[in-house]
Amino acid sequence: MFTESKNSIKFTRRQFLKGGAALAGAAMVPGLWNPTKAFAAKGDTLVIAAPATPQSLDCNFDVSLGTFDSIGALYDNLLEFVPITDPKVPTVHREDIAYYPKKVGYTNVRGKLAENWDLDPDGRWVRFHLRKGVKSNWGNELTADDVKWTWDRKLALGALGAFYTSTMGIFRPEQNVVEDRYTFSFRLDAPNPLLLRMQPNLYCPIYDSKKCKEVGGKDDPWARKFIENDSAGFGPYRLKRLVRGQQAEFTARDDYYYKPDKPYMKRVIFKEVPQSAARVSLLQGGAVDIAQYLQPLELIALRKASGVSVETVAATFMIWIELNAKIKPFDNVDVRQAMNYAMPQQDILKTVYQNLGSPLHACMPDIYPGWAGNYYTYESNLEKAKELLAQSGYANGFKTTLSYNAGDPVQEPIAILYQTSLKKIGVDLQLRKVPAATFYNNVTERKQPMIFYVDSPWCPDPGYSMTLYFHSKSYVNYSNYSNAKVDELIDATARTADMGARIEMMDQAQKIIMSEAPWAFIAYPNYSLARKSDLQGWTYYTSNNIRFQDFYREG
Repeated sequence: MFTESKNSIKFTRRQFLKGGAALAGAAMVPGLWNPTKAFAAKGDTLVIAAPATPQSLDCNFDVSLGTFDSIGALYDNLLEFVPITDPKVPTVHREDIAYYPKKVGYTNVRGKLAENWDLDPDGRWVRFHLRKGVKSNWGNELTADDVKWTWDRKLALGALGAFYTSTMGIFRPEQNVVEDRYTFSFRLDAPNPLLLRMQPNLYCPIYDSKKCKEVGGKDDPWARKFIENDSAGFGPYRLKRLVRGQQAEFTARDDYYYKPDKPYMKRVIFKEVPQSAARVSLLQGGAVDIAQYLQPLELIALRKASGVSVETVAATFMIWIELNAKIKPFDNVDVRQAMNYAMPQQDILKTVYQNLGSPLHACMPDIYPGWAGNYYTYESNLEKAKELLAQSGYANGFKTTLSYNAGDPVQEPIAILYQTSLKKIGVDLQLRKVPAATFYNNVTERKQPMIFYVDSPWCPDPGYSMTLYFHSKSYVNYSNYSNAKVDELIDATARTADMGARIEMMDQAQKIIMSEAPWAFIAYPNYSLARKSDLQGWTYYTSNNIRFQDFYREG
């Protein structure tokens, strides 16, 4: 039995962001946004220009950009990864997601809603001791019933929740156990290595079950209608108003339980500004504090702007092209390898990403433990690509299509560069521009021979990443890749808590996957944040979202 407690952390998050690290090593209502007034308010008001407002506040069903940031403000998790200074960008902090052989669960986490915990060394159970006196935004105290209701909801509603429960090894409500008012445990049928590492995941927050039951009643026992439009959580903010397509407004909670981390920003205005050029203009003019998701050239230009800072860090983002193994000629390994030898990675990084990223040399994020970049052998080599095509029976090349997302500004120029390169080896690549609204449907239908995909696995674990994209039964295996040995290794990795053994097995799996090339590997795009220079406190999260509570004004 092992126990760790957040009480062992002697400095607060904001102290950490200001230098402690060095010492330690919604109702739907109408409303319009006034940028001039927002800027004048300044001080403890944070104004964000975003591509979109949340489509839903229910993280069991929605993965849109605005939803990510809202969930991080409205809800808290049982645990969080300890923040550290980014090794390359000292003004930024990030979660410490490294593998620690001597730490409990091999993970550097600390308590949020859970004050401390006991973990079975074999990974069959974990017991969380909750903080007492923690209140939701509706004034209800946190209890073990809330944790159980939250995970029972995932089981009952399926969708994204079903992925998280199955990944955790939870298949029945009886495995979510209330031991007493402030003690909750997961009880599993088999060892699971993610009992601690999964808890900080953005989409594993805890709900106020009392409020949800009250508003849902018998007709809506899981409060779907309510949670879609409002919040019932224990996080630092509450939703003041949400006008979809215009803006969302959040206010800080004076009764937030963790006093040292009470938000500096009392009010947050999250404004929908669909055009990135408009977001740039608002930031340059001082009307907003943060301009999200800008294009690489815009970020480069903003580095010269007065009063603006641009920070860029290594992230979990990956962009690749699915090579559909069930559609000829991509059922042939030699053809898939040839498609990689023809990928102009360095040209793409230089001209499209402006070097705000790195080459995708593996099938999982390069910042995750267990990453094996040494199996990438596809440095640009058109002669090798021609040789492989001839070997596979396509000496004269072939004709195929590549679908790309019209809503992602980098995909079309990447596709054109790739098209030009492939022409040199006899491959006639026809480009198919797909509207943003229907692009994801095209991905999930798995009917396109080649299609772009951008994603990031949110749990910093090699087994999690490999399961997502390469297990033959995974929903997210959009390339229709199948290898019995890879499935065997993934399944074995999920059944042991021995991290050393898991990393070794996932190394073997990566070696096989890279040799069989189910993707055309492109890049690891950086996560970049453009902000006012007086705004401090940015912490990078593996879920690629910002947390309003992290920010404060210098001085």
